[in-house]
Amino acid sequence: MNRKWLIPGIVTAVVVIIGLIIVGGYNGLVGQRENVNKTFGNLEAQYQRRADLVPNLVSTVKGAANFEQSTLTNVVNARAKATSIQIDASTATPEQIAQYQSAQGDLSQALGKLLAITENYPELKAVAAFQDLQVQLEGTENRITVARKDYNDVSATYNASIQRFPTNITAGVFGFKKFPYFEAEQGAQNAPDVNFD
Repeated sequence: MNRKWLIPGIVTAVVVIIGLIIVGGYNGLVGQRENVNKTFGNLEAQYQRRADLVPNLVSTVKGAANFEQSTLTNVVNARAKATSIQIDASTATPEQIAQYQSAQGDLSQALGKLLAITENYPELKAVAAFQDLQVQLEGTENRITVARKDYNDVSATYNASIQRFPTNITAGVFGFKKFPYFEAEQGAQNAPDVNFD
């Protein structure tokens, strides 16, 4: 009589164990995916914070006599381009992330040039509003760096999970895809030239 129930009992136990592995793997991947999406949202919030500071910075700098109009125009155009690109992290391709990153990098370069040029305007550097905006921009750039690292870290954890056995089977069946990473800017490995001539 025991033998009669032994085989079906073993089969049932195996099915239950496999079911628990699939459910646990699926729920774990959903949680990790949502963590990646949340972290990307935090990164976007920091980029938006920077974009929101740009109009105030441009208005403050415009007040300086004879300030280079082309520099201000470049900043405004770079901000417009950076804020026009909207991506969904959960469906983004590496190319879309690169395009987004490039637009944000262009804004960083335009702002960097603007701040470098302001060194030639001591009256502007003395304006409290400009000093405050400069400090806020520096803080925001630091937050962006941290947010990008956080996004890459949680993406790496998620990407590793969808490739590990047995979760890779669940990921394949339910269509979990890898998240692309933010990478270093072109030429970031090269030290900038410093010229005091």
